[in-house]
Amino acid sequence: MELPVTMPVSGGQITTPYRIETRNLGYKLCTQFDEMKFVCCATSRRVPSFILKDVNCEARPVEITAIAGPSGAGKTTLLEILAGKISPKKVCGQVLVNDQPMDTKSFRRISGYVTQDDALFPLLTVEETLMFSALLRLHGGRKEAASKVRQLMKELGLEHVAASRIGWGSNNGISGGERRRVSIGVDLVHDPGVILIDEPTSEIFDRIILLSNGTVMHNGSLHLLQQRLNSAGHCLPNHVNLLEFAIDVIGSLDGTPTSEALNIHPFPLQERHVCSHNLEGKLLIYPNSRLEEVVILGQRFCSNIFRTKQLFVTRVIQALVAGLVLGTIFLNVGREKGSIALQTQTGFFAFSLTFLLSSTTEGLPIFLQERRILMSETSKGAYRVSSYVIANTLIFLPFLFMVGLLYSTPVYWLVGLRRNIDGFLYFSLVVWMVLLMSNSVVACFSALVPNFIMGTSLISGLMGSFFLFSGYFISKDSIPSYWIFMHYSSLFKYPFECFIINEYGGEQGRRCIQIDKDGCNLFGDGFLRQQGLRETQKWSNLAVMFGFIIGYRVLCLLILWYRCCRNRN
Repeated sequence: MELPVTMPVSGGQITTPYRIETRNLGYKLCTQFDEMKFVCCATSRRVPSFILKDVNCEARPVEITAIAGPSGAGKTTLLEILAGKISPKKVCGQVLVNDQPMDTKSFRRISGYVTQDDALFPLLTVEETLMFSALLRLHGGRKEAASKVRQLMKELGLEHVAASRIGWGSNNGISGGERRRVSIGVDLVHDPGVILIDEPTSEIFDRIILLSNGTVMHNGSLHLLQQRLNSAGHCLPNHVNLLEFAIDVIGSLDGTPTSEALNIHPFPLQERHVCSHNLEGKLLIYPNSRLEEVVILGQRFCSNIFRTKQLFVTRVIQALVAGLVLGTIFLNVGREKGSIALQTQTGFFAFSLTFLLSSTTEGLPIFLQERRILMSETSKGAYRVSSYVIANTLIFLPFLFMVGLLYSTPVYWLVGLRRNIDGFLYFSLVVWMVLLMSNSVVACFSALVPNFIMGTSLISGLMGSFFLFSGYFISKDSIPSYWIFMHYSSLFKYPFECFIINEYGGEQGRRCIQIDKDGCNLFGDGFLRQQGLRETQKWSNLAVMFGFIIGYRVLCLLILWYRCCRNRN
Protein backbone atom coordinates (compact mmCIF):
# COMPACT_ATOMS: atom_id res chain seq x y z
CA MET A 1 0.00 0.00 0.00
CA GLU A 2 1.50 3.32 -1.06
CA LEU A 3 0.88 6.40 1.04
CA PRO A 4 -0.58 9.44 -0.75
CA VAL A 5 2.19 11.95 -1.47
CA THR A 6 0.26 14.66 -3.30
CA MET A 7 1.03 18.12 -2.01
CA PRO A 8 -1.98 19.67 -0.24
CA VAL A 9 -3.30 22.82 -1.82
CA SER A 10 -4.77 25.80 0.00
CA GLY A 11 -6.62 28.43 -1.99
CA GLY A 12 -5.16 27.09 -5.25
CA GLN A 13 -1.55 27.63 -4.10
CA ILE A 14 0.96 25.03 -3.00
CA THR A 15 1.92 25.73 0.61
CA THR A 16 5.36 25.83 2.20
CA PRO A 17 6.88 22.35 2.78
CA TYR A 18 8.53 21.09 5.96
CA ARG A 19 12.10 19.87 6.30
CA ILE A 20 13.28 18.07 9.44
CA GLU A 21 16.96 17.92 10.37
CA THR A 22 19.02 16.68 13.32
CA ARG A 23 22.45 17.96 14.24
CA ASN A 24 24.77 16.04 16.56
CA LEU A 25 21.78 14.44 18.23
CA GLY A 26 22.52 12.28 21.28
CA TYR A 27 20.37 10.43 23.77
CA LYS A 28 21.35 8.09 26.59
CA LEU A 29 19.56 5.80 29.00
CA CYS A 30 18.22 7.85 31.92
CA THR A 31 18.33 6.93 35.58
CA GLN A 32 15.55 8.09 37.91
CA PHE A 33 17.97 10.71 39.26
CA ASP A 34 18.60 11.99 35.74
CA GLU A 35 14.84 12.17 35.08
CA MET A 36 14.34 14.26 38.22
CA LYS A 37 17.03 16.66 37.04
CA PHE A 38 15.72 16.66 33.44
CA VAL A 39 19.14 15.86 32.04
CA CYS A 40 20.11 12.82 30.07
CA CYS A 41 23.29 13.93 28.38
CA ALA A 42 25.23 15.44 31.27
CA THR A 43 28.68 14.04 31.87
CA SER A 44 29.14 11.69 34.79
CA ARG A 45 31.90 9.52 36.25
CA ARG A 46 30.38 6.34 34.85
CA VAL A 47 30.26 5.77 31.09
CA PRO A 48 26.72 6.60 29.81
CA SER A 49 24.77 4.05 27.76
CA PHE A 50 23.99 6.04 24.65
CA ILE A 51 21.08 4.98 22.47
CA LEU A 52 21.85 7.66 19.87
CA LYS A 53 25.28 9.20 19.25
CA ASP A 54 25.98 12.25 17.05
CA VAL A 55 23.07 11.58 14.72
CA ASN A 56 23.00 13.91 11.70
CA CYS A 57 20.20 13.28 9.24
CA GLU A 58 17.36 14.97 7.39
CA ALA A 59 13.89 14.29 6.00
CA ARG A 60 13.06 16.38 2.95
CA PRO A 61 9.66 17.65 1.78
CA VAL A 62 7.51 15.51 -0.53
CA GLU A 63 9.72 12.49 0.12
CA ILE A 64 9.32 9.33 2.16
CA THR A 65 12.42 8.82 4.27
CA ALA A 66 12.96 5.44 5.95
CA ILE A 67 14.93 4.92 9.16
CA ALA A 68 16.27 1.37 9.13
CA GLY A 69 18.75 -0.75 11.00
CA PRO A 70 19.17 -3.87 13.13
CA SER A 71 17.12 -4.39 16.26
CA GLY A 72 18.29 -2.08 19.05
CA ALA A 73 19.84 0.42 16.65
CA GLY A 74 17.78 3.29 18.10
CA LYS A 75 15.19 3.68 15.35
CA THR A 76 12.12 4.08 17.56
CA THR A 77 13.99 6.42 19.92
CA LEU A 78 15.01 8.65 16.99
CA LEU A 79 11.45 8.64 15.68
CA GLU A 80 10.05 9.59 19.12
CA ILE A 81 12.48 12.49 19.34
CA LEU A 82 11.47 13.68 15.86
CA ALA A 83 7.79 13.34 16.82
CA GLY A 84 8.29 15.46 19.95
CA LYS A 85 7.46 12.57 22.30
CA ILE A 86 10.81 12.90 24.10
CA SER A 87 11.49 16.28 25.71
CA PRO A 88 14.32 18.33 24.13
CA LYS A 89 15.68 18.76 27.68
CA LYS A 90 16.59 15.07 27.68
CA VAL A 91 18.61 15.05 24.45
CA CYS A 92 21.87 16.55 23.23
CA GLY A 93 22.14 18.31 19.92
CA GLN A 94 19.42 19.96 17.85
CA VAL A 95 16.22 19.02 16.09
CA LEU A 96 15.31 21.62 13.46
CA VAL A 97 12.15 22.19 11.46
CA ASN A 98 12.77 24.44 8.47
CA ASP A 99 16.08 25.48 10.09
CA GLN A 100 14.31 26.56 13.30
CA PRO A 101 14.48 24.73 16.69
CA MET A 102 11.49 22.43 17.07
CA ASP A 103 8.67 23.56 19.38
CA THR A 104 7.48 20.10 20.39
CA LYS A 105 4.06 21.19 21.65
CA SER A 106 3.25 23.00 18.41
CA PHE A 107 4.86 20.36 16.21
CA ARG A 108 2.73 17.55 17.65
CA ARG A 109 -0.39 19.46 16.63
CA ILE A 110 0.63 19.92 13.01
CA SER A 111 2.08 16.42 12.58
CA GLY A 112 0.86 12.86 12.89
CA TYR A 113 2.66 10.07 14.76
CA VAL A 114 1.56 6.46 14.34
CA THR A 115 3.11 4.27 17.05
CA GLN A 116 3.90 0.55 16.82
CA ASP A 117 0.84 -0.34 18.91
CA ASP A 118 -2.47 0.60 17.30
CA ALA A 119 -4.50 2.72 19.76
CA LEU A 120 -7.99 2.02 18.38
CA PHE A 121 -11.40 1.19 19.85
CA PRO A 122 -12.00 -2.46 18.90
CA LEU A 123 -15.81 -2.17 18.91
CA LEU A 124 -16.00 0.73 16.46
CA THR A 125 -16.14 0.14 12.71
CA VAL A 126 -13.43 1.39 10.37
CA GLU A 127 -15.65 4.18 9.09
CA GLU A 128 -16.74 5.19 12.61
CA THR A 129 -13.13 5.29 13.81
CA LEU A 130 -12.07 7.62 11.00
CA MET A 131 -15.29 9.65 11.29
CA PHE A 132 -14.89 10.37 15.01
CA SER A 133 -11.25 11.33 14.41
CA ALA A 134 -12.31 13.66 11.59
CA LEU A 135 -15.07 15.26 13.66
CA LEU A 136 -12.60 15.96 16.47
CA ARG A 137 -9.77 17.25 14.27
CA LEU A 138 -11.52 19.20 11.47
CA HIS A 139 -13.34 22.53 11.55
CA GLY A 140 -15.88 22.03 8.78
CA GLY A 141 -18.48 19.94 10.57
CA ARG A 142 -19.98 16.54 9.78
CA LYS A 143 -20.32 17.08 6.00
CA GLU A 144 -16.64 17.90 5.52
CA ALA A 145 -15.63 15.09 7.88
CA ALA A 146 -17.68 12.53 5.93
CA SER A 147 -16.13 13.68 2.65
CA LYS A 148 -12.61 13.43 4.11
CA VAL A 149 -13.29 9.96 5.49
CA ARG A 150 -14.56 8.66 2.13
CA GLN A 151 -11.45 10.05 0.43
CA LEU A 152 -9.13 8.49 3.01
CA MET A 153 -10.77 5.06 2.88
CA LYS A 154 -10.39 5.07 -0.91
CA GLU A 155 -6.72 6.11 -0.78
CA LEU A 156 -5.88 3.60 1.97
CA GLY A 157 -7.82 0.72 0.40
CA LEU A 158 -10.29 0.40 3.27
CA GLU A 159 -13.61 0.80 1.44
CA HIS A 160 -14.35 -2.93 1.50
CA VAL A 161 -14.03 -3.06 5.33
CA ALA A 162 -15.71 0.29 6.07
CA ALA A 163 -18.56 -1.38 8.01
CA SER A 164 -16.33 -3.96 9.77
CA ARG A 165 -15.38 -3.55 13.41
CA ILE A 166 -11.72 -3.04 14.27
CA GLY A 167 -11.71 -6.06 16.60
CA TRP A 168 -8.82 -7.53 18.58
CA GLY A 169 -7.30 -9.56 15.74
CA SER A 170 -7.93 -11.21 12.41
CA ASN A 171 -10.38 -13.68 13.96
CA ASN A 172 -12.53 -10.99 15.53
CA GLY A 173 -12.12 -8.06 13.17
CA ILE A 174 -10.08 -6.68 10.32
CA SER A 175 -6.60 -7.93 9.45
CA GLY A 176 -3.39 -6.59 10.95
CA GLY A 177 -2.49 -4.70 7.79
CA GLU A 178 -5.92 -3.11 7.64
CA ARG A 179 -5.67 -2.10 11.32
CA ARG A 180 -2.34 -0.47 10.51
CA ARG A 181 -3.87 1.51 7.66
CA VAL A 182 -6.73 2.63 9.92
CA SER A 183 -4.17 3.93 12.44
CA ILE A 184 -2.43 5.81 9.64
CA GLY A 185 -5.78 7.20 8.48
CA VAL A 186 -6.57 8.48 11.98
CA ASP A 187 -3.43 10.64 11.84
CA LEU A 188 -3.88 11.64 8.19
CA VAL A 189 -7.45 12.87 8.64
CA HIS A 190 -6.48 16.45 9.50
CA ASP A 191 -3.90 16.81 6.66
CA PRO A 192 -0.78 16.94 8.87
CA GLY A 193 2.36 18.67 7.66
CA VAL A 194 4.47 15.63 8.65
CA ILE A 195 3.45 12.02 9.20
CA LEU A 196 5.76 9.73 11.21
CA ILE A 197 5.03 6.00 11.16
CA ASP A 198 6.64 3.37 13.37
CA GLU A 199 6.55 -0.06 11.66
CA PRO A 200 4.72 0.96 8.46
CA THR A 201 3.13 -1.38 5.92
CA SER A 202 5.06 0.07 2.95
CA GLU A 203 8.73 0.16 2.01
CA ILE A 204 8.26 2.64 -0.79
CA PHE A 205 10.69 5.48 0.04
CA ASP A 206 13.03 8.03 -1.48
CA ARG A 207 15.80 8.26 1.12
CA ILE A 208 17.24 5.94 3.76
CA ILE A 209 18.77 6.64 7.17
CA LEU A 210 20.66 3.52 8.24
CA LEU A 211 21.41 3.19 11.97
CA SER A 212 23.66 0.82 13.89
CA ASN A 213 24.14 1.04 17.66
CA GLY A 214 22.71 4.56 17.67
CA THR A 215 25.07 5.84 14.97
CA VAL A 216 24.13 6.90 11.43
CA MET A 217 25.86 4.60 8.94
CA HIS A 218 24.14 6.03 5.86
CA ASN A 219 21.99 9.05 5.07
CA GLY A 220 20.99 9.36 1.45
CA SER A 221 19.42 7.58 -1.50
CA LEU A 222 19.26 3.84 -2.11
CA HIS A 223 21.50 4.25 -5.15
CA LEU A 224 24.18 5.83 -2.99
CA LEU A 225 23.77 3.04 -0.43
CA GLN A 226 24.40 0.41 -3.09
CA GLN A 227 27.52 2.22 -4.24
CA ARG A 228 28.85 2.30 -0.67
CA LEU A 229 28.19 -1.42 -0.22
CA ASN A 230 29.99 -2.20 -3.47
CA SER A 231 32.96 -0.08 -2.47
CA ALA A 232 33.09 -1.94 0.86
CA GLY A 233 33.36 -5.26 -1.00
CA HIS A 234 29.78 -6.45 -0.53
CA CYS A 235 28.11 -7.80 -3.66
CA LEU A 236 24.30 -7.75 -3.71
CA PRO A 237 22.99 -11.27 -4.51
CA ASN A 238 20.29 -11.75 -7.10
CA HIS A 239 16.64 -11.42 -5.99
CA VAL A 240 17.67 -9.89 -2.64
CA ASN A 241 16.27 -6.57 -1.39
CA LEU A 242 19.00 -3.94 -1.14
CA LEU A 243 17.88 -2.53 2.20
CA GLU A 244 17.48 -5.92 3.82
CA PHE A 245 20.93 -6.90 2.58
CA ALA A 246 22.44 -3.69 4.00
CA ILE A 247 20.79 -4.34 7.37
CA ASP A 248 22.04 -7.94 7.36
CA VAL A 249 25.56 -6.80 6.66
CA ILE A 250 25.51 -4.35 9.56
CA GLY A 251 23.75 -6.89 11.76
CA SER A 252 26.39 -9.52 11.10
CA LEU A 253 29.08 -7.10 12.19
CA ASP A 254 27.19 -6.30 15.42
CA GLY A 255 25.86 -9.81 16.07
CA THR A 256 22.20 -8.73 15.74
CA PRO A 257 20.83 -9.93 12.40
CA THR A 258 17.18 -8.94 12.94
CA SER A 259 15.75 -5.96 11.04
CA GLU A 260 12.89 -3.50 11.19
CA ALA A 261 11.90 -0.27 9.34
CA LEU A 262 10.41 3.12 10.12
CA ASN A 263 9.03 5.88 7.88
CA ILE A 264 9.05 9.66 7.95
CA HIS A 265 6.84 11.24 5.33
CA PRO A 266 6.91 15.04 5.36
CA PHE A 267 4.57 16.87 3.03
CA PRO A 268 3.36 20.49 2.98
CA LEU A 269 0.79 21.77 5.39
CA GLN A 270 -2.24 23.92 4.69
CA GLU A 271 -1.93 27.72 4.69
CA ARG A 272 -3.10 28.26 8.26
CA HIS A 273 -0.11 26.33 9.63
CA VAL A 274 2.68 27.77 7.51
CA CYS A 275 3.81 31.04 9.05
CA SER A 276 6.00 30.48 12.11
CA HIS A 277 5.23 33.86 13.67
CA ASN A 278 1.49 33.16 14.06
CA LEU A 279 1.66 29.39 14.39
CA GLU A 280 1.40 29.22 18.17
CA GLY A 281 -1.69 31.42 18.44
CA LYS A 282 -3.61 29.42 15.85
CA LEU A 283 -2.58 26.03 17.25
CA LEU A 284 -4.03 26.82 20.66
CA ILE A 285 -7.53 27.03 19.16
CA TYR A 286 -9.37 23.72 19.33
CA PRO A 287 -11.27 22.59 16.20
CA ASN A 288 -14.59 22.40 18.11
CA SER A 289 -16.31 24.22 20.95
CA ARG A 290 -16.50 22.51 24.33
CA LEU A 291 -20.15 21.60 23.76
CA GLU A 292 -19.38 20.08 20.34
CA GLU A 293 -16.55 18.07 21.87
CA VAL A 294 -18.86 16.72 24.59
CA VAL A 295 -21.46 15.71 21.97
CA ILE A 296 -18.92 13.94 19.72
CA LEU A 297 -17.21 12.15 22.62
CA GLY A 298 -20.62 11.25 24.06
CA GLN A 299 -21.62 9.58 20.80
CA ARG A 300 -18.39 7.59 20.81
CA PHE A 301 -18.92 6.58 24.46
CA CYS A 302 -22.44 5.38 23.64
CA SER A 303 -21.21 3.21 20.78
CA ASN A 304 -18.55 1.61 22.98
CA ILE A 305 -20.81 1.07 26.01
CA PHE A 306 -23.72 -0.51 24.16
CA ARG A 307 -21.40 -2.81 22.19
CA THR A 308 -19.41 -3.93 25.22
CA LYS A 309 -21.33 -6.99 26.37
CA GLN A 310 -19.53 -7.35 29.69
CA LEU A 311 -20.37 -3.72 30.54
CA PHE A 312 -23.88 -3.33 29.12
CA VAL A 313 -25.69 -6.65 28.67
CA THR A 314 -23.99 -8.38 31.58
CA ARG A 315 -24.56 -5.41 33.88
CA VAL A 316 -28.24 -5.16 32.98
CA ILE A 317 -28.81 -8.88 33.53
CA GLN A 318 -26.77 -8.80 36.74
CA ALA A 319 -28.87 -5.98 38.21
CA LEU A 320 -32.18 -7.66 37.36
CA VAL A 321 -31.15 -11.13 38.55
CA ALA A 322 -29.59 -9.77 41.75
CA GLY A 323 -32.79 -7.87 42.54
CA LEU A 324 -34.91 -10.98 42.05
CA VAL A 325 -32.58 -13.30 43.98
CA LEU A 326 -32.13 -10.95 46.95
CA GLY A 327 -35.84 -10.24 46.94
CA THR A 328 -36.65 -13.94 47.29
CA ILE A 329 -33.95 -14.46 49.94
CA PHE A 330 -35.24 -11.57 52.09
CA LEU A 331 -38.87 -12.15 51.08
CA ASN A 332 -41.31 -10.07 53.20
CA VAL A 333 -38.63 -9.30 55.82
CA GLY A 334 -39.80 -5.70 55.88
CA ARG A 335 -43.22 -6.70 57.25
CA GLU A 336 -41.88 -8.72 60.18
CA LYS A 337 -41.35 -7.39 63.71
CA GLY A 338 -38.80 -8.25 66.35
CA SER A 339 -35.10 -7.88 67.03
CA ILE A 340 -34.14 -10.66 64.63
CA ALA A 341 -36.26 -9.14 61.85
CA LEU A 342 -34.67 -5.73 62.56
CA GLN A 343 -31.17 -7.19 62.25
CA THR A 344 -32.18 -8.95 59.02
CA GLN A 345 -33.53 -5.72 57.53
CA THR A 346 -30.37 -3.74 58.32
CA GLY A 347 -28.33 -6.69 57.03
CA PHE A 348 -30.23 -6.47 53.73
CA PHE A 349 -29.39 -2.77 53.44
CA ALA A 350 -25.70 -3.47 54.15
CA PHE A 351 -25.50 -6.33 51.65
CA SER A 352 -27.28 -4.27 48.97
CA LEU A 353 -24.67 -1.54 49.34
CA THR A 354 -21.86 -4.09 49.19
CA PHE A 355 -23.26 -5.45 45.94
CA LEU A 356 -23.89 -2.03 44.39
CA LEU A 357 -20.53 -0.51 45.31
CA SER A 358 -18.44 -3.52 44.29
CA SER A 359 -20.18 -4.35 41.02
CA THR A 360 -18.87 -1.48 38.90
CA THR A 361 -15.18 -2.43 38.77
CA GLU A 362 -15.80 -4.27 35.48
CA GLY A 363 -15.70 -0.85 33.85
CA LEU A 364 -12.03 -0.43 34.85
CA PRO A 365 -10.54 -2.09 31.71
CA ILE A 366 -12.73 0.16 29.52
CA PHE A 367 -11.52 3.28 31.34
CA LEU A 368 -7.87 2.16 31.09
CA GLN A 369 -8.18 1.53 27.36
CA GLU A 370 -9.79 4.93 26.83
CA ARG A 371 -7.05 6.62 28.87
CA ARG A 372 -4.39 5.48 26.44
CA ILE A 373 -6.34 6.88 23.48
CA LEU A 374 -7.14 10.03 25.46
CA MET A 375 -3.44 10.70 26.07
CA SER A 376 -2.72 10.34 22.36
CA GLU A 377 -5.62 12.49 21.16
CA THR A 378 -5.21 15.33 23.66
CA SER A 379 -1.46 15.55 22.95
CA LYS A 380 -2.43 16.38 19.36
CA GLY A 381 -4.93 19.02 20.43
CA ALA A 382 -8.02 17.08 19.33
CA TYR A 383 -10.10 18.11 22.36
CA ARG A 384 -9.95 19.24 25.98
CA VAL A 385 -9.52 16.84 28.89
CA SER A 386 -12.48 18.45 30.65
CA SER A 387 -14.73 17.64 27.67
CA TYR A 388 -13.77 13.98 27.98
CA VAL A 389 -14.62 13.86 31.70
CA ILE A 390 -17.93 15.69 31.21
CA ALA A 391 -18.98 13.43 28.31
CA ASN A 392 -18.03 10.31 30.27
CA THR A 393 -20.07 11.49 33.27
CA LEU A 394 -23.16 12.44 31.27
CA ILE A 395 -23.27 9.18 29.30
CA PHE A 396 -23.20 7.07 32.46
CA LEU A 397 -26.11 8.98 34.07
CA PRO A 398 -28.96 7.33 32.10
CA PHE A 399 -27.17 3.98 31.85
CA LEU A 400 -26.68 3.67 35.61
CA PHE A 401 -30.20 4.98 36.24
CA MET A 402 -31.55 2.10 34.16
CA VAL A 403 -29.34 -0.39 36.03
CA GLY A 404 -30.45 1.00 39.40
CA LEU A 405 -34.12 0.85 38.46
CA LEU A 406 -33.81 -2.78 37.28
CA TYR A 407 -32.34 -3.68 40.67
CA SER A 408 -34.66 -1.56 42.84
CA THR A 409 -38.00 -2.53 41.28
CA PRO A 410 -38.07 -6.25 42.13
CA VAL A 411 -36.07 -6.15 45.35
CA TYR A 412 -37.99 -3.30 47.01
CA TRP A 413 -41.44 -4.86 46.71
CA LEU A 414 -40.34 -8.47 47.31
CA VAL A 415 -38.55 -7.59 50.53
CA GLY A 416 -41.66 -5.72 51.66
CA LEU A 417 -40.13 -2.37 52.45
CA ARG A 418 -42.12 0.79 53.08
CA ARG A 419 -45.34 0.36 51.06
CA ASN A 420 -45.78 3.68 49.26
CA ILE A 421 -44.53 5.18 46.05
CA ASP A 422 -42.54 7.93 47.81
CA GLY A 423 -40.50 5.35 49.69
CA PHE A 424 -39.81 3.39 46.50
CA LEU A 425 -38.74 6.48 44.54
CA TYR A 426 -36.41 7.59 47.31
CA PHE A 427 -34.93 4.08 47.57
CA SER A 428 -34.35 4.06 43.78
CA LEU A 429 -32.75 7.51 43.96
CA VAL A 430 -30.31 6.37 46.65
CA VAL A 431 -29.41 3.26 44.61
CA TRP A 432 -28.73 5.46 41.57
CA MET A 433 -26.52 7.77 43.62
CA VAL A 434 -24.60 4.78 44.99
CA LEU A 435 -23.93 3.51 41.47
CA LEU A 436 -22.78 6.96 40.37
CA MET A 437 -20.44 7.20 43.38
CA SER A 438 -18.93 3.83 42.60
CA ASN A 439 -18.55 4.70 38.93
CA SER A 440 -16.82 7.96 39.86
CA VAL A 441 -14.38 6.12 42.13
CA VAL A 442 -13.54 3.67 39.33
CA ALA A 443 -13.07 6.55 36.87
CA CYS A 444 -10.78 8.33 39.35
CA PHE A 445 -8.59 5.29 39.99
CA SER A 446 -8.47 4.41 36.29
CA ALA A 447 -6.82 7.79 35.77
CA LEU A 448 -4.33 7.05 38.56
CA VAL A 449 -3.27 3.39 38.36
CA PRO A 450 -0.95 1.93 35.70
CA ASN A 451 -2.85 -1.31 35.05
CA PHE A 452 -5.97 -3.35 35.76
CA ILE A 453 -4.46 -5.55 38.50
CA MET A 454 -3.31 -2.63 40.64
CA GLY A 455 -6.58 -0.80 40.02
CA THR A 456 -8.69 -3.76 41.14
CA SER A 457 -6.54 -4.27 44.24
CA LEU A 458 -6.72 -0.62 45.31
CA ILE A 459 -10.45 -0.27 44.65
CA SER A 460 -11.27 -3.51 46.48
CA GLY A 461 -9.14 -2.49 49.47
CA LEU A 462 -10.70 0.96 49.57
CA MET A 463 -14.26 -0.40 49.38
CA GLY A 464 -13.49 -2.86 52.19
CA SER A 465 -12.19 -0.02 54.34
CA PHE A 466 -15.29 2.06 53.63
CA PHE A 467 -17.51 -0.87 54.65
CA LEU A 468 -15.55 -1.44 57.86
CA PHE A 469 -15.87 2.19 58.99
CA SER A 470 -19.47 2.68 57.79
CA GLY A 471 -20.96 2.27 61.27
CA TYR A 472 -22.54 -1.12 60.57
CA PHE A 473 -19.85 -3.28 62.19
CA ILE A 474 -18.64 -0.76 64.75
CA SER A 475 -20.50 2.32 65.92
CA LYS A 476 -19.12 5.80 65.42
CA ASP A 477 -18.54 6.27 69.16
CA SER A 478 -16.36 3.16 69.26
CA ILE A 479 -14.09 4.17 66.37
CA PRO A 480 -10.70 5.53 67.58
CA SER A 481 -10.38 9.27 67.08
CA TYR A 482 -7.44 8.87 64.70
CA TRP A 483 -9.64 6.74 62.39
CA ILE A 484 -12.79 8.86 62.57
CA PHE A 485 -11.99 10.54 59.26
CA MET A 486 -12.55 7.16 57.57
CA HIS A 487 -16.07 7.06 59.00
CA TYR A 488 -17.00 10.40 57.45
CA SER A 489 -15.32 9.61 54.13
CA SER A 490 -16.99 6.19 53.85
CA LEU A 491 -19.17 5.69 50.79
CA PHE A 492 -21.22 3.17 52.79
CA LYS A 493 -22.15 5.47 55.67
CA TYR A 494 -24.43 7.94 53.92
CA PRO A 495 -26.55 5.62 51.73
CA PHE A 496 -26.85 3.15 54.63
CA GLU A 497 -28.29 5.89 56.81
CA CYS A 498 -30.57 6.97 53.96
CA PHE A 499 -32.02 3.46 53.70
CA ILE A 500 -32.68 3.33 57.45
CA ILE A 501 -34.26 6.79 57.59
CA ASN A 502 -36.44 6.03 54.56
CA GLU A 503 -37.71 2.82 56.16
CA TYR A 504 -38.17 3.90 59.79
CA GLY A 505 -38.58 7.69 59.60
CA GLY A 506 -41.35 10.04 58.48
CA GLU A 507 -44.85 8.60 58.62
CA GLN A 508 -43.31 5.25 59.49
CA GLY A 509 -41.82 6.71 62.66
CA ARG A 510 -44.77 5.51 64.77
CA ARG A 511 -44.67 2.03 63.30
CA CYS A 512 -43.87 -0.68 65.82
CA ILE A 513 -40.77 -2.60 64.76
CA GLN A 514 -40.03 -4.61 67.91
CA ILE A 515 -42.49 -6.38 70.27
CA ASP A 516 -42.03 -8.14 73.59
CA LYS A 517 -44.50 -9.74 76.03
CA ASP A 518 -45.57 -6.30 77.27
CA GLY A 519 -46.31 -5.01 73.79
CA CYS A 520 -44.38 -2.72 71.45
CA ASN A 521 -41.09 -1.62 72.99
CA LEU A 522 -39.48 0.06 69.96
CA PHE A 523 -40.95 2.35 67.35
CA GLY A 524 -39.32 3.55 64.14
CA ASP A 525 -38.42 7.00 65.44
CA GLY A 526 -36.99 5.45 68.59
CA PHE A 527 -34.74 3.22 66.52
CA LEU A 528 -33.48 6.27 64.61
CA ARG A 529 -32.62 7.99 67.91
CA GLN A 530 -30.70 4.89 68.99
CA GLN A 531 -28.67 5.12 65.78
CA GLY A 532 -28.08 8.85 66.26
CA LEU A 533 -30.01 9.72 63.09
CA ARG A 534 -32.33 12.63 62.34
CA GLU A 535 -35.05 12.98 59.74
CA THR A 536 -33.23 15.92 58.11
CA GLN A 537 -30.28 13.67 57.25
CA LYS A 538 -32.48 12.03 54.63
CA TRP A 539 -31.63 14.89 52.28
CA SER A 540 -28.35 16.16 53.69
CA ASN A 541 -26.85 12.69 53.15
CA LEU A 542 -27.93 12.82 49.51
CA ALA A 543 -26.11 16.14 49.21
CA VAL A 544 -22.96 14.56 50.65
CA MET A 545 -23.25 11.67 48.18
CA PHE A 546 -23.61 14.15 45.33
CA GLY A 547 -20.48 15.87 46.65
CA PHE A 548 -18.60 12.55 46.50
CA ILE A 549 -19.68 12.10 42.87
CA ILE A 550 -18.48 15.57 41.90
CA GLY A 551 -15.35 15.33 44.04
CA TYR A 552 -14.11 12.06 42.54
CA ARG A 553 -14.89 13.31 39.02
CA VAL A 554 -12.96 16.53 39.65
CA LEU A 555 -10.06 14.48 41.05
CA CYS A 556 -10.23 12.30 37.94
CA LEU A 557 -10.08 15.46 35.80
CA LEU A 558 -7.07 16.81 37.68
CA ILE A 559 -5.16 13.51 37.41
CA LEU A 560 -5.90 13.17 33.70
CA TRP A 561 -5.04 16.84 33.13
CA TYR A 562 -1.71 16.36 34.91
CA ARG A 563 -0.95 13.20 32.92
CA CYS A 564 -1.80 14.89 29.62
CA CYS A 565 0.21 18.01 30.45
CA ARG A 566 3.17 15.87 31.44
CA ASN A 567 2.80 13.89 28.22
CA ARG A 568 2.68 17.08 26.13
CA ASN A 569 5.64 18.70 27.91
